[in-house]
Amino acid sequence: MQDDKERPQVLVLHGPNLDMLGQREPSLYGSATLDQIDAEIKDTAQRLDMGADCFQSNYEGALVEKLHEAIEHYDAVIINPAAFTHTSVAIRDALLMLDVPIIEVHLSNIYKRESFRHVSYVADVATARVAGFGKRGYIMAVEAVAKMVKRG
Repeated sequence: MQDDKERPQVLVLHGPNLDMLGQREPSLYGSATLDQIDAEIKDTAQRLDMGADCFQSNYEGALVEKLHEAIEHYDAVIINPAAFTHTSVAIRDALLMLDVPIIEVHLSNIYKRESFRHVSYVADVATARVAGFGKRGYIMAVEAVAKMVKRG
């Protein structure tokens, strides 16, 4: 196994209220906590010979700053902007600065929900989108990123 400087690195960002997973509408979002999901993401990345850093914030600016860090330090970004999906030009603009694969993830199928959730400010910036698979969507995104960033 390569050391972290040689292994592809993925940044996983979780937007507002995702820190409340397991408590927040489990019928819609499932019963897994964010810590449990992050552990599965990291285990999957390690199995695929990648590193994964996970970060959650309820603050738009903190997510934007993490995306700025991604410019120099990550080979891919997986992002669930949550409510910021439908409102944040700032997150969209930060994603536009990246020259790496970007996967947009949503736990629920946003097209089966309120009409305002059907609009994503990041969809056309993202390389791909996974929605409606619950926590499995994150694992699918990690697996896809692994294929996208394979070196050699």
